[in-house]
Amino acid sequence: MSLPLGSTLATSRDGGRKLLVAYVMAGSTPTWLDTVACIVAAGADAVEVGLAFSDPIIDGPTIQAAATASLAAGTTFDAVVEDLSGRAYGVPLVAMTYANVLLRRGYPSAAASLLGAGCTGAIVPDLSLEELDDWQDAADAVGIETVLLAAPSTPPSRLHLLCQRSQGFLYAVGRMATTGETTRLDPRGIELVGALRPRTDLPICLGIGVSTPAHAASACAVADGVVVGSAIVRRMLEGASPEEVGAFVATLRRGIDA
Repeated sequence: MSLPLGSTLATSRDGGRKLLVAYVMAGSTPTWLDTVACIVAAGADAVEVGLAFSDPIIDGPTIQAAATASLAAGTTFDAVVEDLSGRAYGVPLVAMTYANVLLRRGYPSAAASLLGAGCTGAIVPDLSLEELDDWQDAADAVGIETVLLAAPSTPPSRLHLLCQRSQGFLYAVGRMATTGETTRLDPRGIELVGALRPRTDLPICLGIGVSTPAHAASACAVADGVVVGSAIVRRMLEGASPEEVGAFVATLRRGIDA
């Protein structure tokens, strides 16, 4: 049974647990499904499953490389849906992709397929508020919650609208850059979490640039959780086994819990 995204994360947060959302690129390695299982066993509260797109505007070099590897391996939307169908990981799955991937199938069909694959959340970073309605209506109809992103540059009036429309959790973008690892957290991301806090009851997770257990711990001092992607994906691309990737995620979990 697929777990609902928002209520599952909110229950964990309300119980005092800081949230760890981990990202993997579907099809980027032959063992990516086993890697998801190891990530969950290591303490992730939700997993973002990237669906490769040839022009990933928010993604930096590492996740772009993973998308290229996935496409070169022949991974398709339908193949990912088939791979995930029937699996139960015990945490919510969040599809992360781009509008054209969904539009090609039609939003209602794409949403139904993702739900059938066990995804109860979706992140579509190139859909602005002004273009969100058709996708969100289709997603709402089958029970998929659409997570929206807020950036340090987002004006206060728009932050309010994002908080009204986001579902599942609110993704606070940690820096004005594409995804990727960093040596230090950008203070603007921390400030953004503070600006969002009075505007929403949703869990607020800080992502983009969260690369180490120390980063995760610092972010969780103000945020409800973190999203970690490039640091995981890099290890996968470098040949780390699912168990080795899980061991890294376990260090993030320990850092957060400490």
